[in-house]
Amino acid sequence: QVQLVESGGGSVQDGGSLRLSCVASAFTDRGYCMGWFRQAPGKEREQVATIHTSGGAIYYADSVKGRFTVSRDGPKSTLYLQMNSLKPEDTAMYYCAADRNIRLDSCEKGPPHPLFDYWGQGTQVTVSS
Repeated sequence: QVQLVESGGGSVQDGGSLRLSCVASAFTDRGYCMGWFRQAPGKEREQVATIHTSGGAIYYADSVKGRFTVSRDGPKSTLYLQMNSLKPEDTAMYYCAADRNIRLDSCEKGPPHPLFDYWGQGTQVTVSS
């Protein structure tokens, strides 16, 4: 059973930076689409960034392009999200997700959250003005 554990959330001021980590366990050799999602109170869960473990395909939501960078440490099965120039509207619970049935060409388009089978418990990010 795949398990995802996030860390790195916290509270920062407008313009600050945070780095989120997601450690995955029990991955098989098959490629996975991995991603970061976020959900603010009263809002839908939305994609932030997705990346396929087979390489290449990366998706960013328009709201984070140029500020956030997703990366992966393959041997450690760890997913990262470097968040710079944070804004109050970035405040949300951030979740790591993975799915082995989403192909690379779909992963690069930012699949919606219902397509992902595996989820972490979430880590809170709060940005104050």
